[in-house]
Amino acid sequence: MRQIVLDTETTGLEVRQGHRLIEIACIEMVERRPTGRHYQTYLNPDRAIDEGARQVTGIEDEFLLDKPRFADVVDEFLAFIDGAELIIHNATFDVGFLNAELARMGESYGRIEDRCNVLDTLVMARERYPGQRNSLDALCKRLGVDNSARDLHGGLIDSQLLAEVYLSMTSGQVVLDLGFEGAQEQGATVALAPIVLDRRPRVLRANDDELAAHEQRLDSLDKSAGGTSVWRRDDGAAVH
Repeated sequence: MRQIVLDTETTGLEVRQGHRLIEIACIEMVERRPTGRHYQTYLNPDRAIDEGARQVTGIEDEFLLDKPRFADVVDEFLAFIDGAELIIHNATFDVGFLNAELARMGESYGRIEDRCNVLDTLVMARERYPGQRNSLDALCKRLGVDNSARDLHGGLIDSQLLAEVYLSMTSGQVVLDLGFEGAQEQGATVALAPIVLDRRPRVLRANDDELAAHEQRLDSLDKSAGGTSVWRRDDGAAVH
């Protein structure tokens, strides 16, 4: 699966008040692994940046005067994200601004949802951590992601942090490709044949390096849980 972790910065909070994008940043992952490919650009919004947005991003109006406009980069940007699953924190905000920019380009450009599936990590975090703060900074702290380099909001660093947060939040989710693709249409069922063992299964035991790596993972889970995680609660012994 190809995924794009995306973040934007804007002149203000309200797209309906004519605020515009000033930065787009994306990081590519394939099969949950960063590929090293990224897309990032600043944009001339043809309007002033609100004081609140300027304080959050550190971006000044003068800095953007010689930057391209969205129309100059739209085809390159869409080519980078086309067909991928977009991972965005508070996706309603970013997608709303992206769709507003696309609408200015004409109907032929459609909407982001026409090109990509969108996964909102804020929705995911609220389901997983109800009643808790779920900003990107709060999630970094909760999940042990180092965000010490994030003095200001910036598209590329926020995308990098979000990629780590997403991978940490979904580390227990494993995709098993069992060759059923194409059979999972609406109303279709897949019949699984019973597994018959003709000999006793061979037990594979972890070696010392694997046990050490497992202990490191448990330490990380303990840190995220703020104490002893559920994986160590087995009459005082770690679960192996």
